This record gives sequence, C-alpha cells and structure tokens, in this order.
Amino acid sequence: MPEEKTFTESEAHLHFAKQYNGKTWGLLDKPDRTSEENEMMLDYAHASLAHWRVVGTAVHQQRGEWMIARVHTLLENGEPALRHARRVAELTESHKSEMSDFDFAFAYESLARAYALNGEKVEAKKIIGMAQKAGEAIAD
Repeated sequence: MPEEKTFTESEAHLHFAKQYNGKTWGLLDKPDRTSEENEMMLDYAHASLAHWRVVGTAVHQQRGEWMIARVHTLLENGEPALRHARRVAELTESHKSEMSDFDFAFAYESLARAYALNGEKVEAKKIIGMAQKAGEAIAD
C-alpha cells in the first residue's frame, strides 16, 4: 500500500487546483467526449477555479475564468460563456501588470468566441481583431 501523504490546507488547495486544471485540459483535448465527460469537464473547470481562488493570484483566477468560458463555449452555453469571458477581460484589465503577454490574447479570444456564440457578430469581429493584435505581440 502506498504511503499516505499529508498536506496543509494551502498545499491541498494547490494540489487540487492543478489536478482539476489538468483533468479539464485532458477533456478539452479529447475529440469525442461523451455527454457525461462534458459535464465532468465543466465540473473540473469550476473546481480548479474554486481552489485557485483560495491559493492563487489574479493570474490564476483569470486563467481559471478563461477555462470555464472555453468549456461553456465548446458546450455551446452562450450566456455563461459570455459571463465568464467578460470576467476574464475584467481580471486582465484590472491586473495588467501581473499578466503575461499571452493572457491578453487569450482574454480577447475568449470574448470573441463568446460573442460569436451569442450571435453578436459585429462585436465578435471587433474583438477578434484585438485578439490577433495581442497575439502578434506575444514574445514567445
């Protein structure tokens, strides 16, 4: 039997934030998900963000919100996709100095996808231009 590990509360939150983030990515990358896997993917994304809210920074929260917006977009859940994408944009704007260059591109990408999903094509086209410009500014 493997040795049992003990964690502080913060270590446990960090462990589960990373674990659920990885589980979400695994399902995001899976081409043929079942409806049950889609539900699990959404649960995992929310769980990851819940743990990041305890031990993470604004960057972790921004990226967690992005992941939730992305999952909702993939599942074609328009209103929650847009709500979380707007939250990504708010966090990106209010914590600019903490963000990496790619966080800006991903924030705009998230908004553009959510607007498009919700039938707001003019807004989506405007934002996608901003995403492309931010993407071109990524150093690596």
